[in-house]
Amino acid sequence: MEFDGQREGEEVIYVFRRHIVTSIKGFLWMVLMMGLGVVPHFIWPDNSTMFVVWLIFAAVGVLGWGYSLILWYFSFYIVTSERLRQTRQKGMFHKSVVDLELGHIQNMSYGVNGLFATIFNYGSILIQTEAGDLVISMVSHPETVYNELENTWHEKR
Repeated sequence: MEFDGQREGEEVIYVFRRHIVTSIKGFLWMVLMMGLGVVPHFIWPDNSTMFVVWLIFAAVGVLGWGYSLILWYFSFYIVTSERLRQTRQKGMFHKSVVDLELGHIQNMSYGVNGLFATIFNYGSILIQTEAGDLVISMVSHPETVYNELENTWHEKR
């Protein structure tokens, strides 16, 4: 795999994302819109155009969920032989990229807190650096990601 900004001789070790559960707001938006779309049918039950109203509400809901899925898909982390690159899609036209050199990492840890996190297998990874802490929350399979990061970090040192 190659990415924009990749340095010569730098190889990609691992790519990961936050858990899909992070797009739950979009899913709840879709459910809410579909539920609200049913309300006019109860007010005017004999009006056949209420199905079209429901379809409009459902379409708005699906678009909202699709938007949250796009933001999730285009937000990812790349672990290379030299650095950790965080790419976050914050809106349709707003993306941020942060690079953390592996040599600047002082310590790493991970945690899985709570029933839902345990059931859905997501957690947080804490990376301590000279400049401050980087917390990567809601990481899918945090133990696997932590082990990959830890192995790459130790090879770099």
